[in-house]
Amino acid sequence: MGLAFGLALYAAAAPAQGPRITERTKQKQVAESERAGLQKKLGDLKRDIQQTEGAREHAADGLAQSEQAISEANRALHELGAEQQQTRQKLADLTQQQARLRKTVQAQQGQLAELIRQQYVSGNEDHWKLLLSGDNPNRINRELRYLGYVPQAQTRLLETLRVNLREIEANQAQAQNAQDELEEIAQEARDQKALLEKEKAKRVTMLAQLSNKLTAQRKQADGIQRNEQRLGSLVNRLSQLIEEQQKAEAEARKRREIEAEREAERKRLAQREARRAAQQAKNAASQGKPQAKKPPLDAIDDDEPPAKSYGRNELTPQTLVQLNGSERAFAALRGQLRLPVRGELLAKYGSRRNDGPLWKGLFIGAAEGSQIKAVAAGRVVFADWLRGFGNLIIIDHGNQYLSIYGYNQAVLKRSGDAVGMGEIIASAGNSGGHEQSGLYFELRHQGRAFDPLEWISLR
Repeated sequence: MGLAFGLALYAAAAPAQGPRITERTKQKQVAESERAGLQKKLGDLKRDIQQTEGAREHAADGLAQSEQAISEANRALHELGAEQQQTRQKLADLTQQQARLRKTVQAQQGQLAELIRQQYVSGNEDHWKLLLSGDNPNRINRELRYLGYVPQAQTRLLETLRVNLREIEANQAQAQNAQDELEEIAQEARDQKALLEKEKAKRVTMLAQLSNKLTAQRKQADGIQRNEQRLGSLVNRLSQLIEEQQKAEAEARKRREIEAEREAERKRLAQREARRAAQQAKNAASQGKPQAKKPPLDAIDDDEPPAKSYGRNELTPQTLVQLNGSERAFAALRGQLRLPVRGELLAKYGSRRNDGPLWKGLFIGAAEGSQIKAVAAGRVVFADWLRGFGNLIIIDHGNQYLSIYGYNQAVLKRSGDAVGMGEIIASAGNSGGHEQSGLYFELRHQGRAFDPLEWISLR
């Protein structure tokens, strides 16, 4: 049977299918479902802050929807680019694997054809010749055993061939899925690019309409003060949310550890009882006595407190020290951090904003679209638009240290994403109604801003 014929048989047996749903689509649905809860919490938090400060109108609010759409389209393009690269590599790997499998199958088919030809030519004559030869019976027996190995080898070869044919079929399905995913990604990228261009044009029009009002509001010291208060309120509520989440995770982890320990104790008791029953059976057999009846496993007392032994994920005193040490890792980076974007340092911490309040962070002038990088590893706790700061991203570095990045053209990460030091998280811009493109950058500990330049190496 040729390879094409074998695969055709598999294809003929396969049931008819409707429109194909790729694995990528399924994974995206799961990820969106998991992210929905966090997004709801952050949305409620933003609405709460807006209600608290009152309904003060600001010209930049008219840009919010467009700037959010630009950010989301850029983020989608960034994610799609990474996905496309990974999927192309996956497809290349599958293609190489397919070539190796086909080569193996062709070799096995040749071996099988040769075995069948030899068996057809010889028939059963070799067996009869040996039996009637009158030779040494030991030699006859040995030769017959050797001849018996031929059909055994043929059987093993057939089974290996079947396995490889199934692997080829699975490989083809995976390759088709990867190809479908690439087509999905390409179409989504085209849609996002069209949306991005549309929203950029919309923002340009709105900026022109709001230009005079934005210029006047930028000069209002009380407006800058309210922006700072808004950010401070957001940071405080995020810190509370982080603390609540950490407590919930610690409690859930503790419950899992207790259940795992109970299950381990049940297994230990069951193994002990099995050994005891086996020993009783052995003793009874050696003494000719009837075996003792084995007590049921459900008679084991589950309420008995298990002996304390720390599992792999348990928070022992030693691991607590390690966890606290990892949280303090950010503090150990003082003087070693790098600026999140290359550009000109236009405003420093503590300097005055014209006649307004003091800067609580740095303003770094940078071309629109310049890469913004995380100053240290952490987890994104906010990635949204906020009045006064435009597209804003906040990273939690543990032990109540936060880094804050504002005025972005786009935030390229989502709330809940883990990021590494130096990882691209955003692109510079002038969102939020700001005149000059760049990045507003803050560092905070326990909610209070401090001078980033004391932590950053400018070499």
